[in-house]
Amino acid sequence: MPEHDDLQMQDELFMREALQLAEQGAALGEVPVGAVLVQDGKIIGRGFNSPISLHDPSAHAEVQAIRDAADQLHNYRLPDTTLYVTLEPCHMCAGLIVHARVARVVFAANEPRAGAVESQGCFFSQSFLNHRVAIKGGVLAQDSAQMLRAFFKARR
Repeated sequence: MPEHDDLQMQDELFMREALQLAEQGAALGEVPVGAVLVQDGKIIGRGFNSPISLHDPSAHAEVQAIRDAADQLHNYRLPDTTLYVTLEPCHMCAGLIVHARVARVVFAANEPRAGAVESQGCFFSQSFLNHRVAIKGGVLAQDSAQMLRAFFKARR
């Protein structure tokens, strides 16, 4: 049981980092989604949603964090890593996660309309994929959902 508790504490610690990045994005007018990529207990990539400010529809938090890590490591493959993201990844991001060989994805809130991990299909369980990704959802989900609700309420 202690091992499980340690992993839960680690998941919450890194998800809090992702939530801080989501807040940075929200301050810039971006939908508040943040992500960190972790290897061996160290953050190797960070990102938050930036499609508006970067004029790039692919600049999701997951993409930004994976690009940051790949640049840091000088490698497009990121095995033995865990991606922490404040919102369930979409299909585009799920595809990138597989291509980058990320081992595990931990997300906070579900995305009922576009989430590709649980909500709108289970992308990572598709038989045609050549890489398997472990998933865990619901870590600090209330914190993420509250941030998203507040953001969209303020925009209305």
